[in-house]
Amino acid sequence: MNLVRPFSRRCVLQGVALAAAMTATGAMAQAWPSRPITLIVPFAAGGTTDVLARALGERLQQSLGQPVVIESKPGAGATIGADFVAKAKPDGYTLLVGAVHHTIATSVYKKLPYDFQKDLAPITTIAMVPNVLVVNANTPARNVNELVALLKAEPAKANYGSNGNGTAQHLIGTQFQNNTGAKLTHIAYKGSGPLATDLLGGQVLMSFDTITPVLPHIKAGKLRPLAVTTATRSPALPDVPTLDEAGLKGFNIGTWFGVLAPVATPKDIQARLNTEMVKILKSPEFRQRMADIGADPIGDSQEQMAATIKAETEKFGKLVKDANVTIE
Repeated sequence: MNLVRPFSRRCVLQGVALAAAMTATGAMAQAWPSRPITLIVPFAAGGTTDVLARALGERLQQSLGQPVVIESKPGAGATIGADFVAKAKPDGYTLLVGAVHHTIATSVYKKLPYDFQKDLAPITTIAMVPNVLVVNANTPARNVNELVALLKAEPAKANYGSNGNGTAQHLIGTQFQNNTGAKLTHIAYKGSGPLATDLLGGQVLMSFDTITPVLPHIKAGKLRPLAVTTATRSPALPDVPTLDEAGLKGFNIGTWFGVLAPVATPKDIQARLNTEMVKILKSPEFRQRMADIGADPIGDSQEQMAATIKAETEKFGKLVKDANVTIE
């Protein structure tokens, strides 16, 4: 009898401690969110990632009852921001607004301090936005064929800007160069804002940016769209042909944007984030706002987004290898 009692007391105490720990953990999860949430944008302000983050954040803080802060951490083709979130405390308060660029960076950068598929948990895809080839309105080229002729006739002017090394714009530019035989100088920026400034000022000849940041300049007549890079035309620019229609076969690259969290973030918080975000993305008001900026809202499940990331990583891995694009 005396030998059993201490063992029983120990079991009881351990059980009480475990129950208390589980209760505390449950209470913490139920209390989320109890303070501001930060959405990390891995590009400079003014680009599509920033615009989508602000549009989503505005509605997310209404549904969650806590402020949503947008913070830019640009550089290295969006990998600095991704690395920051991958290493952030997994408590649901620091999230990444990632994009297709991250699935490309996996193959382009020889050494990344994080694993995009293993260190970050997909929450949901915000939207898909087509990329568009644009030139300054003062450029004489009015279609893709005329642009290619200009590039070959005046190689000193043959350059294009992108949102950074290893981004979709960089890869599209490389494919464009390989398909046309034109020799292009790639100029990397930290985001669409500074890129648009130089494009409007004539410091850079053209870009393959997403529609969202250039659409106002197109409507104002300051930039001229020559082709979209997706397989089908964009409803935002219905009169602009695809690169395939313009004679450059095999182009079908658009840019998706989505939210991710540190992989160890509690599953219930991840699920809550997905539920709240999908509700916002599916609302008529948000869908109309996206249509106005040339974006197609998605709002998928975590599993669907993970499958997209896996497939895109494999697809771009092949494209990167074929295009021989690598960055130390």
